[in-house]
Amino acid sequence: MKKDRLTDTLQGAPLWLSNFVTVYQKLSTDNLQLLSTIYHEQVTFIDPIHKVEGFDDLYQYFTNLYQNLSSCDFIIDDVIWQGSQASIFWTMSYKHPKLNKGNCVIVLGSSHIQGADSKVIYHRDYLDLGAMLYEQLPVFGKLTKWIKNKAAN
Repeated sequence: MKKDRLTDTLQGAPLWLSNFVTVYQKLSTDNLQLLSTIYHEQVTFIDPIHKVEGFDDLYQYFTNLYQNLSSCDFIIDDVIWQGSQASIFWTMSYKHPKLNKGNCVIVLGSSHIQGADSKVIYHRDYLDLGAMLYEQLPVFGKLTKWIKNKAAN
């Protein structure tokens, strides 16, 4: 999404949503402390791997996820919001030395988020875990791709 269109989409949006988009577009392995500016102390975070309750556990989860990454960037492609809820559509690109031969992996996904007390209190990610992880592993990746192809035909 072009920045000007994203800016137009977020015009009049709640502060918690604007902050979320801003932080995720600059989030990296070096600035995870920014998470405290957008997540509520009692946040619930769900992705295909885990469910985490509370900010301290969420911060630890992110720290563990990011510790072996060479890079991780998000591009916010679109935002749809109404009241205290929003859907965020994003593209994540990351590099891990042991996945995809250390090359960039690109994953499309979306998030359902809810705001409370000027921060995000609920965040659920939807993404293809196979594309993000399994397909990037040497042997398991080939098997996963083969299964996907068989299922599609």
